[in-house]
Amino acid sequence: MAPERHVILPARDPDIAPLAPRSRGNHSFHIPVMGTGFTVDTPIRVARYGITSVIAIGDDILLEQMRNHYCKVLGKPYLPVQRREPDARARRIRLYLNLVNEVVAEQTESLRSALFQPGNDICRYFELLPDCPLRSAYDEMVACRNSREKTRRQAHLRRQIIPGRIDVNIMSKIDRDEYSRDLKGAPENGLAMAALRGFATSNLASAVVLSAGINRRLYAYMAQFEDFFPTEDGPSKKQIIIKVSDFRSALLQGKMLAKHGLWVSEFRIESGLNCGGHAFATVGELLGPILEEFKSNRLSLERQLREICAGALIRRGYEPRELRAFRISVQGGVGTSEEHNFLIANYAVDSVGWGTPFLLVPEATNVDEEHLKKLVAAGEEDVVLSDNSPLGIPFWILATSASEANRRRHVASGRPGSPCPKGYLAMDSEFSRVPLCKAARRYQTLKLNQLRGSRLPEHHKQAALEEVVAKTCLCADLAAGVLNRCGLDARSHTAVCCGPGIAYFKRVATLKEMVDHIYGRCDLLNPADRPHMFIKELSLYIDNFLREQHKWAMGLSNRTAQYFSEYKRNLELGVQYYRRMASQLCSREYNSFLAALDRYDILLQGLAAEARFGYAFNRDMALRPIDRPERQVIAEQPGGKMR
Repeated sequence: MAPERHVILPARDPDIAPLAPRSRGNHSFHIPVMGTGFTVDTPIRVARYGITSVIAIGDDILLEQMRNHYCKVLGKPYLPVQRREPDARARRIRLYLNLVNEVVAEQTESLRSALFQPGNDICRYFELLPDCPLRSAYDEMVACRNSREKTRRQAHLRRQIIPGRIDVNIMSKIDRDEYSRDLKGAPENGLAMAALRGFATSNLASAVVLSAGINRRLYAYMAQFEDFFPTEDGPSKKQIIIKVSDFRSALLQGKMLAKHGLWVSEFRIESGLNCGGHAFATVGELLGPILEEFKSNRLSLERQLREICAGALIRRGYEPRELRAFRISVQGGVGTSEEHNFLIANYAVDSVGWGTPFLLVPEATNVDEEHLKKLVAAGEEDVVLSDNSPLGIPFWILATSASEANRRRHVASGRPGSPCPKGYLAMDSEFSRVPLCKAARRYQTLKLNQLRGSRLPEHHKQAALEEVVAKTCLCADLAAGVLNRCGLDARSHTAVCCGPGIAYFKRVATLKEMVDHIYGRCDLLNPADRPHMFIKELSLYIDNFLREQHKWAMGLSNRTAQYFSEYKRNLELGVQYYRRMASQLCSREYNSFLAALDRYDILLQGLAAEARFGYAFNRDMALRPIDRPERQVIAEQPGGKMR
């Protein structure tokens, strides 16, 4: 007989009235995960100010290096965990997360006890807040002239200080099995499984953000940890956030987890293309219509998941109680306070993710000096949707980075590929029983020899060869920024996984300046003619449509006519939706938004839905057809972005 436990389950019909999402502080933005190194210690930098951020926990080697670094900086004892020790990966992750949690707790206590003097962290905490009751209470305290009343107000404010959450990210797709002497290890030692175990056994009270697709065995494994289940006092200590690109994915993954009694506390919607790092493009479905679908079906989604989760939890021996509503957040390409406020007001989202702009905030993220300058100088042409990822997923990268320069040097020297020092992305078994990484020198040598000996048409062969050598060692290079900045490895080659929005931010900013920009208290954008985030995403999807047609024509894709037809139809429906929605924009955005829609609508009418032709268009939107590559090869920039 299972022991009696308590669970929060529905106490009323959600169709009657939605339950208010639980507050996670006073800020309406969060800093998403960026690469492996850019946000690896962001909570240590910003959590004491109430700002939530996300750490990638896939690279346990990096986390161990950072634990060693911070123990030295803070004078704390450090006992290394060697890679070959039992359960080393999970232990390294757990110890680093415990350290971060400990440091943030110490910082928060120090902040709470500080004097309310200009420049002190306690004043900074409140001055960073948006317009909200707590910010008003702080302003009233500052203006108060009665010393006794002022002291009383200060005591009240101290009690309201809550640090930002220390959330973690696991890419579900990166769950290759571990091997020892060519023997496959137990399933629970898979990369994602061990990372989850490290988080689940840590002392954090926060959330894991699951991204990059579905992993059924990982979802089942989560149910082995009590911290993911509710307690008598309320919700679970460890919560679950699912990053999705459309509503169907949210429903599917939410149901999978609910069947194990696991409640999704938040669905994090990310633009399929207007983002940084890996881009999980939809079939032409745009962010605006996707958000509208979530808004319209939020209660229905919640009701379905509640029913499934309730049954699963009761079977596990939990006693029914009230369930708190899940949250909705969104990220991908936001760049102005108007866009930020519109997302919250029009789609009822609870938080907006600001990622790429924070790469220009050294107080918050880790970018070395060389690449800060490159980010400031970056134009639209410098940020490309590349084939660099060994996962075979399109990947946004700064083309002027040291990582790209190093990759090209290796190709030019006739020795493409990386020594593969970490091996996290080694998942290809074409040439070896023990999987290889597609960025590894061994894999690329074998694959290039295979292709050179094939009977493919010459243009197909050349395109396939270029795709092989495009792969970059992201395991090492995405950690290089923090390693260089902290002086831990000066030999590393930094890769920067910024989104295309970096082109509109032209200087390094302080934390206060960036937060003020988010809340409309200052403006960091340059140039002023930046397109609206929805318009930018539309242009990226049209560009991707052309890119997919070109890859099909080159024999590098198995897309079908139905795929291209559906893609184009979804783009057309998106434009129609945006025309209806435009009246809700502020007057400053309305005219330019409609004018841009008109231009892209004309372009859409010229696209062929069938995968028989490629198209290219230049910056003045002049469309021209291009024949099949048997007659003419489409010119591409390095990284695969079409001209």
